[in-house]
Amino acid sequence: MRTTASVVFCTALLLASAFSSVAQTPEAQSAVPANQPAEVSFQFDHAGLPVPRFTLRIHENGTGTYQADQAETPATQTSMRGQAAQHVDRPINLTPGVVAKIFKAARGLNHFNVECASKAKNIADTGTKTLTYNGSDGSGSCVYNYSENKMVGTLTDIFLAIASTLDEGRKLEFLHRYDRLGLDAEMNSFADEVKEGRALELGTISSTLASIADDTAVIQRVRLRAAKMLEQVAADRP
Repeated sequence: MRTTASVVFCTALLLASAFSSVAQTPEAQSAVPANQPAEVSFQFDHAGLPVPRFTLRIHENGTGTYQADQAETPATQTSMRGQAAQHVDRPINLTPGVVAKIFKAARGLNHFNVECASKAKNIADTGTKTLTYNGSDGSGSCVYNYSENKMVGTLTDIFLAIASTLDEGRKLEFLHRYDRLGLDAEMNSFADEVKEGRALELGTISSTLASIADDTAVIQRVRLRAAKMLEQVAADRP
């Protein structure tokens, strides 16, 4: 009797353990991907440009990275110092409003499981662009030179405008160090880009703008323009 009771008891324990494992497995499996933040990336390739290749990776919490290969810039008559080719890899942090637009568009495009590229012929080469989505809710990617899809076009404009700001930061840093008088024209041009929406997310270069605004060796109107841009950065942040 004791032997039989022992066998029954052990069998019951094994069955309870088995049912417990089965019940926990789906939760354990679903918890892993659910904890991984969704990411949207935009890669751009176009030979012959000052920045012929760059990749922006954005997480849904607004953090991300900017990686770029900058071409060599030779010296000119107005700038006696050129810039060597270099690779850039830096963290960035975007505003919630822009991040929301990016991820809403990505999901509206079925995580980029769509035909992005236009089938029209004789379209000018504006660079190869790749949109990619990775997240617990799906993944996908599409490649295009030009797209007739309005949502793809909107995303392209956003990413190009962010990249434009980041590259402008590089130019301003160079001029601040080697050609302070050249900052005047550059800041005027940059202000126009910002006003027309071709440069977004000024917060990604806030340290550069602050350095210019605080430098008494820089002419006053340039410092004031940099300070005004910093005010815009503060207003855009929640």
